[in-house]
Amino acid sequence: MPLTDLLIAQLTDVFRIGLIVALIATAYRTRANTGLVMPLILGVVFIALMIPMTLPPPGGDPLWRLAAVGVVANLILLAVAGGVWTLIQRLRG
Repeated sequence: MPLTDLLIAQLTDVFRIGLIVALIATAYRTRANTGLVMPLILGVVFIALMIPMTLPPPGGDPLWRLAAVGVVANLILLAVAGGVWTLIQRLRG
């Protein structure tokens, strides 16, 4: 599968989006105890590895390729969801 198709498939994966939103919510709620950057980095890598290891891979791509594109997709989703989270927090007052 070409990299662009793989990236688009991962960006539109509802399960991945839900995990990223839950990661952001958890990281922001526990930032006083654990910080913010390290849990987000570890969560992005964990999600990128967990999904291809537990779900059947599309097109038979190797795990390293799925994980590498997954990290990129997770970072894009994290940036979008983090921006929305920040916007909501600022609008709340």
